[in-house]
Amino acid sequence: QTDDMKSIRLSLPVALFLLAGCDAGLSTYYKTGAQVSRLKTDTVNCEVKALKDAPVAMQTRQRAPIFYPGTQICNGATCYYRPGFWVDGGFYTVDVNQGLRERVLDQCMAQKGYQPVNLPRCSPQIVAAAPPARTRILPKLNEQSCAIRYEDGSWQIVTPVAPTVSE
Repeated sequence: QTDDMKSIRLSLPVALFLLAGCDAGLSTYYKTGAQVSRLKTDTVNCEVKALKDAPVAMQTRQRAPIFYPGTQICNGATCYYRPGFWVDGGFYTVDVNQGLRERVLDQCMAQKGYQPVNLPRCSPQIVAAAPPARTRILPKLNEQSCAIRYEDGSWQIVTPVAPTVSE
């Protein structure tokens, strides 16, 4: 590493965001010390509030038609023109309130003290070294925090501790 790289210091949210882009780990709301059961209850309550405040509003929209220009075809002494034609661009639907609903959810969770975090998936070495235990209380996070997902949908947050050098 260069001296420039060593001097770069990232805040925890920025570091977690950058790490999350690499792998589909755990994306959740977070409040250190909160019980996971409370997090789930708060999330459902805020999702219901967001759905009430910004209900699903599907709109059908039409894409622009596509024009394929005509061509002139010549073979020997004669030429003819094949005319152009239009092709329907098709229809699609969009929920115009989706973005607003996500902002209402984020705001509701923030009012309860949570903030969104993205934790990367733990490496196979960390998974092998960590004793299996589902997270029940959200621990304090640092730049090395990662998540282990279990088949039942539960997860474990692991914060590896760097070994200390004894003198």
